[in-house]
Amino acid sequence: MGSVKDFRPIFFVIGVLLTTVALAMLLPAIADGIAGNRDWRVFLAAAMFTLFIGVAMALVNRTGEANLSVKQAFILTTFSWIIISAFAALPFVFSDLGLSYGDAYFEAMSGLTTTGSTVIIGLDNAPPGILLWRALLQWLGGIGIIVTAIAILPMLNVGGMQLFRAESSDQSERVLPRTAQLAGAIFLVYLALTVINAIAYWLAGMTAFQAICHGMTTIATGGYSTSDRSLGLFDNPAIEAIAIVFMILGSLPFVLYLQAVRGGARRLWRDTQVRWFMGILLVSLLALSGWLWLSSGMAVDNAVRYAAFNATSILTGTGYSSADFGSWGSFALPIFTVLMFIGGCTGGTTGGIKVFRFQVLYATARVQIHQLIQPHGVFPMKYNYRPIPETVPGAVMGFFFLFVVSFAVLAMALSLMGLDYITSISGAATALANVGPGLGPIIGPTGTFQSLPEAAKWLLSFAMLLGRLELFTVLILVVPTFWRD
Repeated sequence: MGSVKDFRPIFFVIGVLLTTVALAMLLPAIADGIAGNRDWRVFLAAAMFTLFIGVAMALVNRTGEANLSVKQAFILTTFSWIIISAFAALPFVFSDLGLSYGDAYFEAMSGLTTTGSTVIIGLDNAPPGILLWRALLQWLGGIGIIVTAIAILPMLNVGGMQLFRAESSDQSERVLPRTAQLAGAIFLVYLALTVINAIAYWLAGMTAFQAICHGMTTIATGGYSTSDRSLGLFDNPAIEAIAIVFMILGSLPFVLYLQAVRGGARRLWRDTQVRWFMGILLVSLLALSGWLWLSSGMAVDNAVRYAAFNATSILTGTGYSSADFGSWGSFALPIFTVLMFIGGCTGGTTGGIKVFRFQVLYATARVQIHQLIQPHGVFPMKYNYRPIPETVPGAVMGFFFLFVVSFAVLAMALSLMGLDYITSISGAATALANVGPGLGPIIGPTGTFQSLPEAAKWLLSFAMLLGRLELFTVLILVVPTFWRD
């Protein structure tokens, strides 16, 4: 176990990750080269520079030590997202888009954290390399957060994530014996779902390029699109239905897919987190479609169509839009705000607070109520039919407290920068929950983050990182005692 002050294992891993990012940059270079766009040189130069730095970091910091201490894991998790975003921003800076480095970093961080907020206007006319790079960032960020949630966060006891370490430690339930094998199997599932999704989009009417880009961003629940109008460009019920299915699939725990292969599809539905998630989605769908039907006189089939797509998009943290749901009235806006915060399941690509934490809070509150009625009774708390470890409820409540405080501070900071109430509130919410679009005319479904002050974009970039890495992972690094051996 290494010292917290020994950064060599950390920089070695980051070097390997940068090498992967550099190789990924070659794909947009090829796309631009085929299209005859001169930005291929930008991607090639950025790839060579990133590759040089990545290989150099890996070679210089190679120690032969395979294990990281807990403190080193905290540093690695945060630093990897920060540094990779810094290099991933380079193509945006030097392309014909003319973005400042602050805007480019915002776009890269939004991509890697699968948030989906954008500062780019005119996506319909953007070069293919840029569009593909945005999709690749979200796709890489999606698989990255799955592996992080499975392999790193449970070890760090972040916000109740130890609950999933306790589950996976049971030999009878272990899908694969080692984390590396598990990550490899999940990657294959992730890749297979991406390919199937892209083919489905293509068959439904997208071009091959649009299908590939949207296939990557849908399964990553990222929400980057090839058009300013998002999926509303196509106005195609079949495309929206496909998106709904794969947004849901991306939001479910990927470990369950491996378990389903062995034990049948029923394993998915037996998971209480999945059932809660689907229940929340169904209730939201019924409420929104009923509201659209009653308030605007919309036909029932259209009301269900628009409600289902946009509710799924926000709950899963994808951020696609097929309509301006910000104009749906006073009843719809609170529902979308709540859905932003909830998010999907742990072990998927989605953001938000995560459904399991609400389950733990419910179990805690239920026990408290029973103890008020029967003070001497014993009421064990359970999650997924198993006892909840004693440390989990406290960790979950700590996470909720920190989330609320972070949200309030971010919202107030944004308002001090001159943003209006709805933009400040929804901007803080969508960044922390990694959703993408906010509410209101500026950053709503039809707007972008381009007009926000530079300082606000940097703050939101930090907020996206904070939300993606479950708050504690980032904030613990500012505690002085953390750095003491």
